[in-house]
Amino acid sequence: MNQSTTPWSPAEFEARLRQIGIERYHYRHPFNLRMHDGALSKQEIQTWVCNRYYYQTRIPIKDALIIAKARDPQFRREWVQRIHDHDGIEPGDGGLELWLTLADAVGLSRDTVASFERVLPGVRRACDAYVDFVEGHDLLESVAASLTEMFAGNIMKVRIAAFERHYPWVTVDGLRYFQSRTTQAPRDAAWGLAYVIEHAANRPDQERCSLALTRKCEILWHLLDAIEAAHARPRLAAHAQLRNAAGGSDATVVLPERAVELNATGSEILTLCDGDRTALEIAERLRARHPNSDLVWNDTHTFLEEMGRLGVVAIVGENPVRDNEAG
Repeated sequence: MNQSTTPWSPAEFEARLRQIGIERYHYRHPFNLRMHDGALSKQEIQTWVCNRYYYQTRIPIKDALIIAKARDPQFRREWVQRIHDHDGIEPGDGGLELWLTLADAVGLSRDTVASFERVLPGVRRACDAYVDFVEGHDLLESVAASLTEMFAGNIMKVRIAAFERHYPWVTVDGLRYFQSRTTQAPRDAAWGLAYVIEHAANRPDQERCSLALTRKCEILWHLLDAIEAAHARPRLAAHAQLRNAAGGSDATVVLPERAVELNATGSEILTLCDGDRTALEIAERLRARHPNSDLVWNDTHTFLEEMGRLGVVAIVGENPVRDNEAG
């Protein structure tokens, strides 16, 4: 057996999994760093709470998919506790309810949060990708993807301290979800890690598990990318020229190497990209202008993502802290 196919020892395998977290877990994401440094505005906190709730609701769904893959009754008895932790044993109990309590504490309507109507398209894609990953992979890889819980307990402790210090307008009752995960996450991580180390008996399985954990870290990172992009302030890129068609409806953006045709709505969005308004503010402006369109808010964010990818828009500076002391 050559070196590339020799299984890592249990200690080596665990060390590799933990290193993935050290390098890739979203505690390193700029949005989380700014959160823990107290540099987020009230609106940014609200956007994060609102969008992260969608992720929270995907967790028991992926856990149900994991249980459906398991043939061992003892595994199912163990794993079902995770669903109870999030959904609760009865209405008004569990992590989802605690997250809605956090929504109350940051000044959001829990009905709006629970409706998902303000879930950013990039957040929805990231969260749905996690469910799709679990649905499309075997039990071992699905459990390995959950091992981000190895790092969740510590980030929750940091987050609690940050909210208490920097965001005193968030009531203590709103922090109960974070407090619950300081014990739940390490418990779940220990069990999941033991399972993965025991059942990844060969090198290919160990590598599959490593890739699964890496993919989960990427998903969490993409979720925060979308939230951060919502508070970015886009403007037309310096090398882009917006040329309106006769009659002021459709338009064309001329770039050095291509031209991008726009419909009337796309042109309308770009005229609002002045480097002062955030993507969220632009989407809300379009929503107010087109109250009969259920899709315009979502489509505005998707359009701005695409314009950024094509180099049509650029982002102005860093997000300033606004309303951080607001109650």
